[in-house]
Amino acid sequence: MLFSTNGVPSPFGGFVDIDSKQTDQYIFYVNQGGLGMGDRDYYLVDSEKNLELRAAYVTMVTTLLTAAGFDDPAAAAASVLDLETSIAKAHWDRAIGRNRNLTYNKLSKAELIQLGGAFPTAKVLEESKLGGQEFFVVRQVTPTTEEIAENGLSAEDVAKVSGGGVEDIFKIMAEAPMDSWKAWLAAGYLRGNSDVLPKHIDDTVFAFYGTALTGTTEQRPRWRRGVTAVEDSLGEGVGKVYAERYFPAENKAAMDDLVANLRKAMASNLDELTWMGDTTKAEARDKLAKFTPKIGYPEKFETYDTLTVGDSAFANSAAAGEWAYNDMISQLGQPIDKTEWGMLPQTVNAYYSPNRNEIVFPAAILQPPFFNLSADPAINYGAIGGVIGHEMGHGFDDQGSKSDGDGVLRNWWTPEDEANFRELTDALVSQYNTFCPLDDGQTCVNGRLALGENIGDLGGLSMAHKAYRLSLDTNGDGVVSADEEAPVLDGLTGDQRFFMAWGQVWRAKYRDEALRRQLQQGPHSPPQYRINGIVRNFDEWDEAFDVQPGDALYLPPEERIRIW
Repeated sequence: MLFSTNGVPSPFGGFVDIDSKQTDQYIFYVNQGGLGMGDRDYYLVDSEKNLELRAAYVTMVTTLLTAAGFDDPAAAAASVLDLETSIAKAHWDRAIGRNRNLTYNKLSKAELIQLGGAFPTAKVLEESKLGGQEFFVVRQVTPTTEEIAENGLSAEDVAKVSGGGVEDIFKIMAEAPMDSWKAWLAAGYLRGNSDVLPKHIDDTVFAFYGTALTGTTEQRPRWRRGVTAVEDSLGEGVGKVYAERYFPAENKAAMDDLVANLRKAMASNLDELTWMGDTTKAEARDKLAKFTPKIGYPEKFETYDTLTVGDSAFANSAAAGEWAYNDMISQLGQPIDKTEWGMLPQTVNAYYSPNRNEIVFPAAILQPPFFNLSADPAINYGAIGGVIGHEMGHGFDDQGSKSDGDGVLRNWWTPEDEANFRELTDALVSQYNTFCPLDDGQTCVNGRLALGENIGDLGGLSMAHKAYRLSLDTNGDGVVSADEEAPVLDGLTGDQRFFMAWGQVWRAKYRDEALRRQLQQGPHSPPQYRINGIVRNFDEWDEAFDVQPGDALYLPPEERIRIW
């Protein structure tokens, strides 16, 4: 069956990860998919821009189906859009789909097959090498009345998940016309492999995804795309060489110190919280103490011994995809590999894993502007310190905070503290909903979708600043005296340099098309709001730059939000 063939598109997909409620074992997560444009709103919201994108999408699909030899490619492309529109109606809204309580639905194999209805789910599982699994987590299942009440979902929230998720996608797979599926599969396969297919197919796909959707006017040079292809296929092999060449031991040692200081700052912030009671604070301290930092590169690297590479780019891509799938599936039934990384050493990024309660910082992010071993401490604390704090903050954001110190998805909050937390996070949502950079103020940040990242930024900068001030307190008396205060450099005080470094880390340029996509799909707020939207909540920001009422980034004290 094509839907269970690796490398062939499917309206649902999945991945192996640690079971969020049984963190000593792996499980397969089943997830909604099937949308060529990536998000349901492109199909369901009839804005002028979305209508333009739909037309451009049909044009791309028509060209692909012409290349595939369809007799009437235009009509077939229209049927693909119709089919994906029906799938979009089944999809959950992105913001409500962040709720980890709603997306943890553990079903037995028999229950999953029953959920599939007339679709031959058992056959797909067998051919996908999942036939022996006893349980699955299905991420999008219509919530019960009890779940709606437990999660405090409003009628508006319920409407956003009323499409039925994976269950309704199964129905569409069983009932939609076979000719529509043939066109959908052909277009999806060509689109997914366009980078290793003839140039006119690759150009067609780039014209939509690169130009129409994100505003990019020129394809990257072939050599850069070749490097990306090697990284996608043999990423840890490349990472091993990268780490050996570009990540000195002293960088790791410096990061160990920064992480330790950020941990102290977070502990201090917890002590000072007025909105959280002692019972919940004890759980939070336990979670903080159990944070596992991973810095630079993994203890062991993949060797790719079983991956066969030849002289065909197409064959190599297919082989790499097959290898990666088999490697992922091989984890099922095995002990948890605590040395595993979810990111490559050469990636400029970082992440927090709630199931593992770990923060991970690849080697490549430990370079300017994020980190510089010879830089002034104010710069490093404002830059990489803020990023460390951001990832730690994810452990305490609206979703990460649902796991305890051992990574188990459970509620460790008292009802009073949970209500206080929700009030603060709702206020942060309201702040970000007012940031509207496009269409004369009509297209705005989705504060609910971006909430986790915004909490991470807010808490991260708070921790980083506290850690920076603690680093100046050489006497350890809790007060930074005049003698201990950082020197003025290039006309800037230490605190000014700290906040400037935060701004330098996130500076960016966006084309309107890419910015629009970022606003729609998230989860990060656009960079200007990751900077300016955060700093105005800090009294320390006002004091550092003498910000006064009437200044663009002045926020009245009663409207400022501090969570962690």
